[in-house]
Amino acid sequence: MTPDSALGLNAPGRILPDGALGPGKLARPSAARDLYDLASIGLLGVLGVLVLMTFRSYGVTNDEWVQQRYGELIIDYYRSGLIDRALFSFDNLYLYGGLFDVAATLLHKISSLELFELRHLLSAACGVAGIGAAIATARLISGPRAGLLAGVALAVCGFWYGAMFHHTKDVPLAAAMAGALYFLIRATRDCPKPQLRHLIGFGLLTGCALGIKVLGLLLVCYVPVAIVLNGPVPTSGAGWRDSAAFAGRSLLAFLPSLLIAYAIMLITWPWSALAPLNPIRGLVSFGDFHYAIRTMLAGQVYEMATVPRWYIPTYLLIKTPIVVLAGAAISLLWLLWPRLLGDGDARRRREAAIVALAVVFPVACEITAHGPAFSGMRHFIFVLPPLSVLAGIGLDGLLRATTRVSAALGAVALAVIVAALSWNAATLIRLHPYQYLFYNPLAGGLQGASRRYVMDYWFTAMPEAVTRLERYIARTDPPDARGRIYTVAVCGPRDSFLHLRPSNLRWAQVWETADFFIAPTHMNCDQDIQAKVAATVSRLGVPIAYVKDQRAKTRPGEAP
Repeated sequence: MTPDSALGLNAPGRILPDGALGPGKLARPSAARDLYDLASIGLLGVLGVLVLMTFRSYGVTNDEWVQQRYGELIIDYYRSGLIDRALFSFDNLYLYGGLFDVAATLLHKISSLELFELRHLLSAACGVAGIGAAIATARLISGPRAGLLAGVALAVCGFWYGAMFHHTKDVPLAAAMAGALYFLIRATRDCPKPQLRHLIGFGLLTGCALGIKVLGLLLVCYVPVAIVLNGPVPTSGAGWRDSAAFAGRSLLAFLPSLLIAYAIMLITWPWSALAPLNPIRGLVSFGDFHYAIRTMLAGQVYEMATVPRWYIPTYLLIKTPIVVLAGAAISLLWLLWPRLLGDGDARRRREAAIVALAVVFPVACEITAHGPAFSGMRHFIFVLPPLSVLAGIGLDGLLRATTRVSAALGAVALAVIVAALSWNAATLIRLHPYQYLFYNPLAGGLQGASRRYVMDYWFTAMPEAVTRLERYIARTDPPDARGRIYTVAVCGPRDSFLHLRPSNLRWAQVWETADFFIAPTHMNCDQDIQAKVAATVSRLGVPIAYVKDQRAKTRPGEAP
């Protein structure tokens, strides 16, 4: 038994025929391949169970109300025979696709689940599917172990796992784009005659992405790049002609995919069907958004239109687990210097380059165009699946490289990777249900990020804060005050508070005259009112939200 096979790692030097791990892929013992694939399936199964057990724990965000209403307006538009055009004047929602919102609305008609619980369950299912897409893509490129590592890497990304329950536009978009990327790589392997099933898969998922947000157009931009990377390398005048012919035939073969995507976009995004150039206008409009929304970066407060160019890269660096960043960095270095990992397989590197493009290109565009941004990396969550694929490929390559040096070194590298991934998973358990607040050590963790970077911008801690307030009242009110109605001011969405239906609490518009004040620590909103702290919502020893008692001022003779 070789040192590699003893650890279940790649055995160097053996090449499998096409159809095993893919052309030019290094062989693994069959038992190890099966073990990694079973582990990946087990990971998805565990995540599915966790979703079913916990999806009711996540708060309703303020965006969900308008998104849900938008989905209902789209259905009204079609039911009226395209006569009811209220959706085109509903704020700026017409600039977005409504696929997810329409699906949630229709499913709610046949489901017994409460509407927003259903939305969270459906969104979380998309999140798990996105993890499955990352597994499939990394496995396609570098084998089953890389797939498993990519899946775990994405699952322990707090901003992915936590956001997948209530970022009901960003996560479904990211999952659709991740799946489309997989089919793009599969299809371009067979260019200039890609298989129809791969073209259909790419078209369907690209259409779903466009049916959620116009950023799905990025997938269309990746097609010619992927074709060129997989085409013949021109070495002469005739070679250039051959390359051009290859590219032309390949692009023509992708036409059915683009037609499928276009049809889905037109149906799920009605505004895009009103004029041929509306999708482009929608894309440009996002770069012109200038709302009075404030955000925070390194302790500085900015408006969304004035954030520095390094806003998105910084949030990517501090909200992504270190082990994932390290694995992705190894992949990028390997693309530039093939000898780094002792693996110069050309096809593997070409396909990894397509994945790297899906990470680097959108961020580079944001930096170059200096577009508006807020809520941390929320609008760039779609780069997390390909980033995790790069991490899986890089970590897998690191294990192969270290094991070639010695079995002991390979075992140490494996132990470090497992420990790092496990530490992140344990942190997410402690953060539940606020996993999207995860910050890595580059920001000093949650403690270092508090009041310096964005925190609970959705105020998902509101349900826990209201529960703590009700317990506080029950504990401190005298017996003759039982059942008394109190007013509560909230630094957050009114509808989300009313959705909780607290029996003895009423929402108050004026903060200063309310009996109680509930606020997140995000943007220091809790500091707008100075009063006695009645309850604190915290994780990892860091306050996320406060409940403050103002009855000493509003009811001076009755305050406990």
